[in-house]
Amino acid sequence: MVACFFGKTGHVSTVPLAQRRTVNSEWYTTICLPQVFGEIRKTNRRRRIILHHDNASSHTSTRTSDFLSIQNVDLMSHPPYSPYLAPNDFFLFPNIKNKLRGQRFSTFEEAVDAFIMHVLEIPKSEWKKCFENWFTRMQKCIDLHGEYFEKQ
Repeated sequence: MVACFFGKTGHVSTVPLAQRRTVNSEWYTTICLPQVFGEIRKTNRRRRIILHHDNASSHTSTRTSDFLSIQNVDLMSHPPYSPYLAPNDFFLFPNIKNKLRGQRFSTFEEAVDAFIMHVLEIPKSEWKKCFENWFTRMQKCIDLHGEYFEKQ
């Protein structure tokens, strides 16, 4: 399993999770997010970070909220039960899944490397389209007062 972070101009960081482990707030706040924020702040230490993640328990825990507050990271909320509003769910994972279909890997590291390679091949224009699509989906959710709608 990997956690993959990106912005409208492309990939930021992919953080692998050791095999057969589950994402918990300890891993998220001590390993994953520090790596992501380190990548973002390499070029600009003062850069404002706005993070969007879904409502998984590791994302909504007190530990994670406290960590984000200390890091001065703004959180973009995510409506409950809305998987098709998460860019990873409607854009990234289906895209990479199609590219990896049928391939076999000898090690976890090989699989992670293949995932990252395909992520890095996505052109900037596709990342931009992903965010445009995301904003359209969010507006549709707002227009429907949070009611469920079929995926696009």
